[in-house]
Amino acid sequence: MPLDTSTYTLALLRLDGRRWNELRRMHAQISIQAAADGSSYLEMGNTKVICTVSGPSEGRRNAAGGGGGDANATVQVEIGIAGFSGVDRKRRGRGDKRTSEMQMTVANAFSNTLFTNLYPHSTIMITLHVLSQDGSLLAACLNAATLALIDAGVPMSDYIVACTSGSTSSYSTNDEAADPLLDLNGTEEQELPFLTVGTLGAGDKVSVLVMESRVQARRLEGMLAVGVDGCKQVREILDQVVRRHGKRILESAVK
Repeated sequence: MPLDTSTYTLALLRLDGRRWNELRRMHAQISIQAAADGSSYLEMGNTKVICTVSGPSEGRRNAAGGGGGDANATVQVEIGIAGFSGVDRKRRGRGDKRTSEMQMTVANAFSNTLFTNLYPHSTIMITLHVLSQDGSLLAACLNAATLALIDAGVPMSDYIVACTSGSTSSYSTNDEAADPLLDLNGTEEQELPFLTVGTLGAGDKVSVLVMESRVQARRLEGMLAVGVDGCKQVREILDQVVRRHGKRILESAVK
């Protein structure tokens, strides 16, 4: 069923009531699983992800995803997508191409951000469980993994934060007046061109850029600028989550 964009044309509002540059509601928690070295739970709209981190530790060098060598720690990623997470109720196997690509993207991003040289001959295992999908899945996985790694105490140069950006018209319409959109939901991703951008810290340094749809080259600059600005908003939210968690730890230690 085609996406109804008439509400945007008339009132500059999307189907869920947001303006073009507004994020969906974000909620995150740290240390949700005591048995893991680090863990997090993150919601971006109706996309919900749980992440656990184990390590740095020896072994498990044959898991999906990877990066680094013997002189550095190896970052390995496993993503499990629940069969009930999407509307199609499709269960993805271990050999699913999209899942494998996401695992490799997350592993490469953190291999270049973590101080893996401090842990030679060891493995950092990131496990992601997708409970619900409604757009921005890769971005949610990156954000959840960042929080879990912070909880595990693995040193990194800065946060990796991610979000999606898109355009108000499809590739085939070739609309010159198409506007960029921030943080697309699942319905928008099915009909509109979009990209996932991840930045390092509060600056404009792009560490992850993935585009899985076609778009005119002249629209790309605007989409990327909106995505980078959205990442700055996401970083502020994640930073508040980390600070609140640290404050609770200090208060409990004092008591």
